[in-house]
Amino acid sequence: MADNLTDVAENRGLDWLTGNSPAAPVLPLKVALVTANGSDSAPGTEVSGGSYARLNVAFAAASGGATSNLADLVWTGMPAATVVGIEIWDSAGTPVRWWWGPLTASKTLASGDEFKLAAGDIDLTLG
Repeated sequence: MADNLTDVAENRGLDWLTGNSPAAPVLPLKVALVTANGSDSAPGTEVSGGSYARLNVAFAAASGGATSNLADLVWTGMPAATVVGIEIWDSAGTPVRWWWGPLTASKTLASGDEFKLAAGDIDLTLG
């Protein structure tokens, strides 16, 4: 997901780099699944229903301007939906959306299906 930082994340990153404010997200970071992708300025349409909930995600230390998720993420008991992308949110009292991006290929799920993103499937890059 190159250059898929949200506007808020871009501004917070610049503020941090210029010493204007702390910009770190509140951990843990969480992955949300969406049925319609958002943009830098607006969130997508998040999956709802079934046993769906955002899952915690951790990333490896960045190298070469890139990182990826350390462990598999598995959602069980999903509602019927077509997942087209993901968003990464923090755990603040009012959560902040930091990153967004489309999946390589959409995934259509029947009610009760499992959805999995394997370790290394979520690639984040700057550059």
